[in-house]
Amino acid sequence: MLSRSSFIKPVFKTALQQTAKRNLSIHEYRSAALLRSYDINCPKGDAATTPEDAYKIAKNLNTDKLVIKAQALTGGRGKGHFDNGLQSGVRMIETPEEAKDLASKMLHHKLITKQTGAAGKEVTAVYIVERKDAVHEAYLSIVMDRKDQSTMIIASSEGGMDIEGVAKKNPDAIKKYVVDINNGVSDELAQEIASQLGFSKDAQPKAADTIKKLYKIFKEKDATQIEINPLSEVSNHEVMCMDAKFGFDDNAAYRQEEVFSWRDPTQEDPDELIASKYGLNFIKLDGNIGCLVNGAGLAMATMDVVKLYGGSPANFLDVGGGATPETIEKAFELILSEKKVSAIFVNIFGGIVRCDYVADGLIKATRNLGLTIPVVVRLQGTNYDIAKDMINKSGLQLYLEEDLDTAAKKVVELGQKK
Repeated sequence: MLSRSSFIKPVFKTALQQTAKRNLSIHEYRSAALLRSYDINCPKGDAATTPEDAYKIAKNLNTDKLVIKAQALTGGRGKGHFDNGLQSGVRMIETPEEAKDLASKMLHHKLITKQTGAAGKEVTAVYIVERKDAVHEAYLSIVMDRKDQSTMIIASSEGGMDIEGVAKKNPDAIKKYVVDINNGVSDELAQEIASQLGFSKDAQPKAADTIKKLYKIFKEKDATQIEINPLSEVSNHEVMCMDAKFGFDDNAAYRQEEVFSWRDPTQEDPDELIASKYGLNFIKLDGNIGCLVNGAGLAMATMDVVKLYGGSPANFLDVGGGATPETIEKAFELILSEKKVSAIFVNIFGGIVRCDYVADGLIKATRNLGLTIPVVVRLQGTNYDIAKDMINKSGLQLYLEEDLDTAAKKVVELGQKK
């Protein structure tokens, strides 16, 4: 018989990765403002939330070489399209009138890209900047290297394009540099990377200075990722960050209040936002069996065994170690927000989480939400006997099972009957 692990689908791995990566992403215009605050060159420009503001910004830039960029947290904006038929979220323009017209067609419309899928992302602002002609384009990113407990700079002399495509076609064009998180980027390392990026000799010192400043942002602002694509050499050997993507560690929100004030909730799934407020990790999948567990590892095992018995998980929902009756009820609300859910599997190991707390939450949720779909419950651990007695005396259709396989098989069968 195949092992259970052989049934794990890539979507489940993605779910685990998403819960592990607790990052804030910010819009390009916010990233540019942060770069400027560290004296890093960027094209001049500003963001507009109305067509009228777009006109004013374009007029104040006083040039006929402009670019208007839809601000939505997705890659591939230039190749995307809008829900109103407009093509491309990155357009070259020449006049303030064009800026106003395109802004009216972009703002508050959905931009659909390969990354967003058909749902798209709402455009909440447009970023209007001067257009600079690049002599050379490179790629540079700074990321966490958890394997070596350090940071890593990834650099390529081939910028201005999809870095994954570069890696596939010409892997030798991508270089990686390990950076000691305490010592940072030395002058020698910065110069070495600048040389690798393919800039002219006159531009290399400026590129090296930019690299050091980018690392300073990374460390001081608790970033998890800084991606500059392209990092360009323009006329007069100036080096400019033409586009920037930033990620920040959610665990550092308490000391990075300004950065986290830039969060745009319209770019995030509303249910996942609600979940985060209650300390829940919630990710939607495409099945019919709602899964409520504690711990990412147990979540993976639960989804695995559901799949093994012919079911399909509808979500990844981890209540963590601080679950209370209130958070359990909120978890049920989130699961039930998906109409395709036909059964719920509760699989809790009560260590830090007390089983009687879980039982209390289950009973309240079943009553308060008028639950009509079957709920199979497997509890083990602290105060299990109390929880078992509570469920048995509740008079509700909560199917309590002690064995994981029996519970998974039952929830799949009940889910198929609905």
